[in-house]
Amino acid sequence: MIKSKLYYEKAIKLMPGGVNSPVRACKAVKATPIFFERGDGPYLISSDGDRYIDYVCSWGAIILGHAHPEVIANVYFASKRGTSFGAPTWLEVEIAEFITRVVPSVEVVRLVTSGTEATMSAVRLARAYTGRKKIVKFDGCYHGHADSFLVRAGSGLATFGIPASPGVPDELAGLTISLPFNDFQAVEEVFKKEGEEIACVIVEPVPANMGVIYPKPGFLEFLREITKKYGALLIFDEVITGFRLSLGGAQAYFNVEPDLTTLGKIIGGGLPIGAYGGKREIMRLIAPDGPVYQAGTLAGNPIAVASGLAVLKELSKPGTYELLEELSSYLEKGLREVLERLALPYRLHRLGSMLTLFFTDKEVVDFASAQTSDTEKFARFWQEMVKEGVYLPPSQFEAWFVSLAHGKEVLDRTILAFEKALKRLHS
Repeated sequence: MIKSKLYYEKAIKLMPGGVNSPVRACKAVKATPIFFERGDGPYLISSDGDRYIDYVCSWGAIILGHAHPEVIANVYFASKRGTSFGAPTWLEVEIAEFITRVVPSVEVVRLVTSGTEATMSAVRLARAYTGRKKIVKFDGCYHGHADSFLVRAGSGLATFGIPASPGVPDELAGLTISLPFNDFQAVEEVFKKEGEEIACVIVEPVPANMGVIYPKPGFLEFLREITKKYGALLIFDEVITGFRLSLGGAQAYFNVEPDLTTLGKIIGGGLPIGAYGGKREIMRLIAPDGPVYQAGTLAGNPIAVASGLAVLKELSKPGTYELLEELSSYLEKGLREVLERLALPYRLHRLGSMLTLFFTDKEVVDFASAQTSDTEKFARFWQEMVKEGVYLPPSQFEAWFVSLAHGKEVLDRTILAFEKALKRLHS
């Protein structure tokens, strides 16, 4: 890691923490960030030429594997025609048609350039539609870094132990109500008290920014019912789960339709993109159809859309999600067998191709229980996995992602590395 260390020494003089997104700094795992040169299928190759099996997958965006030939070809041909026009292109229409066809709740969609922009815009739209100001989110769910969401958020904030971000006005934070995930009673009590002031509930249907947390049976259905009862909107943040749990996302997987949906990551195939969409009568409030303003120079960027279309077309082929489930369940089975053989009480959660190993013996159902994890032990585990050539998210509070490029030989190597790392950790 000689080059990575040299690069990082220079980077910290030029960028906050030497990175452009906090978790990448690897402070939570007490390590120097690894700088990467390229990706190849299930692998990342570092600046020093070391090859790692990758379970970050650009935080879930790389579902086909790195440098997939169809994606690269689409990006190449799109870039030859020009990088950005600031004007409509047919590709925008094509991806919008695809999204509205397969995502159950989305009748009209607006493309943006990031997941944060999508969630921020969806909340603004919900406030305009309902004429209300307050929003409900859940502790540990991360919806990007817009001011309204940085109240007991997950991901980087959880990694660094920051309960809220300086720079967020108290007045704005006061409009955000954050509740424990999976807590039926807390939601009901808040709606009884403040239901007439609540514009929306925004939720990751499967939280993946405090580690993968299962929604309790009936919880998502309960959110659908109570928001309807009080005239609030339900927003599913599917930036991670969209096109990962199924072609129709978590809402198709659980058969629960929100009013608005936010998307990102996979729909750009690794390039910057986001989207929000929903019922026609709500979305028609967006300018220029209506008075709710939102715009973006690079929205619908032809290269990002071309990349995303290549991914979505591959995912729509018969048997794709069955294969992804087969690979993911194979990995889970192998990891569980290691944990049982070593008699370790950690909690392993998997849903689809997302999984997390919690370093705790307690049941993990929300942010508070996720935080019982031994983050010091996870840091040492992460370092041991790197020694074995496996690159995991450098935070206890992030999901691991399996791609379609993770064949069983790669998964077997991962399971072997997992056992070696845990044995050294507990020796």
